[in-house]
Amino acid sequence: MAGNNRKRNVTIISVCSLILVAMVVAVAITMKGKDSDNNGQDVTTSQKAIESICQTTRYQHTCVESLESSAEGSSDPKELIQKSFQVTMEKIKEAIENSTMLQKLEKDPRAKLALENCQKLAWQAVNDLNRTHIKFESFEFNDLSHWIADLKIWLSGAITYQETCLDGFEKTTGETEEKMKRALNSSMELTSNALYMITEISSVFTSLNAGSSSRRRRLLFDEAPVLGHGNELLPDWVDMRRRRLLAAKEIKPDIVVAKDGSGKYKTINEALKNIPNNRNQTYVLYIKQGIYNEKVEFTSSMTNLMVIGDGPTKTRITGNQNFKDGTPTYLTATAAVMGDYFIAKDIGFENSAGPEKHQAVALRVAADKSIFYNCHIDGYQDTLCVHTYRQFYRDCVIRGTIDFVFGDGAAVFQNCTLAVRKPLKEQHCIVTAQGRTDARQPTGLVFQNCSIVADSSYNEVKGEVKTYLGRPWKEYSRTIIMESSIDDLIQPEGWVEWNKTFALNTLFYTEFNNRGSGSSKKERVKWQGVKELQINRVQRFTASQFLDGDAWIPSTGIPYTPGFFLSPPQQDTSVEYSPVDDEEYKDLGSVDPVAAPVAAPVAAPAESPRESSAEAPTTELVVVEAPQSESPVNSPAESPEESPAADSEEYQTDTQAPSPAESPAGEVWLNTSDESDGSS
Repeated sequence: MAGNNRKRNVTIISVCSLILVAMVVAVAITMKGKDSDNNGQDVTTSQKAIESICQTTRYQHTCVESLESSAEGSSDPKELIQKSFQVTMEKIKEAIENSTMLQKLEKDPRAKLALENCQKLAWQAVNDLNRTHIKFESFEFNDLSHWIADLKIWLSGAITYQETCLDGFEKTTGETEEKMKRALNSSMELTSNALYMITEISSVFTSLNAGSSSRRRRLLFDEAPVLGHGNELLPDWVDMRRRRLLAAKEIKPDIVVAKDGSGKYKTINEALKNIPNNRNQTYVLYIKQGIYNEKVEFTSSMTNLMVIGDGPTKTRITGNQNFKDGTPTYLTATAAVMGDYFIAKDIGFENSAGPEKHQAVALRVAADKSIFYNCHIDGYQDTLCVHTYRQFYRDCVIRGTIDFVFGDGAAVFQNCTLAVRKPLKEQHCIVTAQGRTDARQPTGLVFQNCSIVADSSYNEVKGEVKTYLGRPWKEYSRTIIMESSIDDLIQPEGWVEWNKTFALNTLFYTEFNNRGSGSSKKERVKWQGVKELQINRVQRFTASQFLDGDAWIPSTGIPYTPGFFLSPPQQDTSVEYSPVDDEEYKDLGSVDPVAAPVAAPVAAPAESPRESSAEAPTTELVVVEAPQSESPVNSPAESPEESPAADSEEYQTDTQAPSPAESPAGEVWLNTSDESDGSS
């Protein structure tokens, strides 16, 4: 046994040293000094190593060209991959310079704003590549699975930020969009190539470590805390303050915001100016009940921030910026979250622009390992932007009409309610529009033990309005609905196309073990991308595996189910399951039953998701503060002048829908025209 372990360690060390192309580079070394083409020209070891690495990428010519000009004769695979990160960052910086010059010349206000936004997004892509480069350099054997997961999700973020830059030019005039596409073309191809390289590394280690990884995963699964059970050790990344906070039944906030003056600040933005940056310890912001009409940005420097309210119908952040009035969709968000390890609890987020204003985001999330617990997210079109990185939603209510959960993060929603609202006349409703652009991105939307229902306003038009589970916003759109309740408002077809045949063969949609009057799959669309999956293939989308959730969610004390909620049904031998293609293996790993054992549910199914904060369960996190004022906090009912125009059922008012001629036509309309809706 000792000899086998020693042999295994030597193998892993060798792979670490050579990373992706160990075997290929070995071949290159044996060919050193030999003729390798018909013309008798010498192929250097460096050239051969570059060619070998680039063979694994999507854009091989771009890969070879960039490395040949920057490799400086190196044949070390690790150095070459690091060079690829550096070259990609330089290309993005060149695009930023181009956007600055274009902005000075631009006359179209919408295009000018899009260029300004592009610069910010491009720098975010640079930051993701930079932290990928740093982490890649500091390889750690004892943290291999987390190391790879981080690299893949950050590179995916870099891809999405560049794509979002281009999305911002919707409905602009002139040639600016095409110029930015050309400026970003090389960097987008290089970023994709970097993701392919890391994915190949992941595949190598998976094949070498299949047996031990299954044992390790079983251990993590068995030890994952379940709500109300156990005193398991928290992982190393959790700072001591968070350990104390989450172990206690009461939390003392660092800053209190209260509209009535009983806190240190009356507005959220005032408080955010005083939050320390780049903390590795948890900082608690308590927002007392009230309606806060503010546009709020929790920046990327606000790490380890915990924001707690008095309940999602009591503490509410509201705004009304929208696409129709000239703001790019990305910038319409009432609240934007960008700091890693963010937690929000008992808060409502809203965009009250109304359906006639089209895209209007209530909450945009681009924070890695972020959690939203018992939150309400209310809007109409594009309510929640799951923009980038790993996100976990538990016991939340999300309301909207069209594409109201969209984006390209890796997000799992557990025990949430997706409530479809009344749209404009002759519109139809679509729950999701996932935005995955690359087959290797580890992203997608997963809904587990959720409820897809009609909002009370929708019942007025039920039978007149068609509602679908989702449509493919981007080429590799991926959405999984499992163990959920689907009401009869969903059309029998289930899914709807974005634009004729776009992405129907490359998308990845699946439904598994659902219930309810709208859950039957008999009449679902028969697109190539709609999958029928075996249990092991579905299990890869549970929170433990898809989000690497055991490493960061249980320690927060938030209710969490790492695997299935229900015992999976017996595999049906009469079902024709979808074949597994190479990209599914590359992206998600092996489905070998030994390497990925089906785990039993760790807890009984939770109750149906709740729409009223009054019905929400009492949790272990209670905010306690020193008395500052005896002044009562105004309830929403006591502040009518600040009430949102459109809100949850507690605040909802009827909005007169404009005629179809006043609203954009397109895929979301029953009476289509040539004008594109440009949703999401």
